[in-house]
Amino acid sequence: MSLKRSSELEWIKSSHSTDDGPSCVEVAAIPDRILVRDSKNPTGPRLTLAPTAWATFLPYASGR
Repeated sequence: MSLKRSSELEWIKSSHSTDDGPSCVEVAAIPDRILVRDSKNPTGPRLTLAPTAWATFLPYASGR
C-alpha cells in the first residue's frame, strides 16, 4: 500500500488543539486508514489506524 505524501493529504486539526498549546493532534483520512500526527512535528511519525479502531477510540478520547 502506498500512502500519499503528507502535503497531499487534508489534515484536520483537533478542535481541542491550540496554536501555542501542548496538545496539537491532526488527523487525515484515506480510503482504508485514519492517520494521526502531531501538528508541531508534521514530518514526524504518524499513527495509522483501521477505521474500526478509530471508531472504537473516539468515544474514549472525547471523554477525556
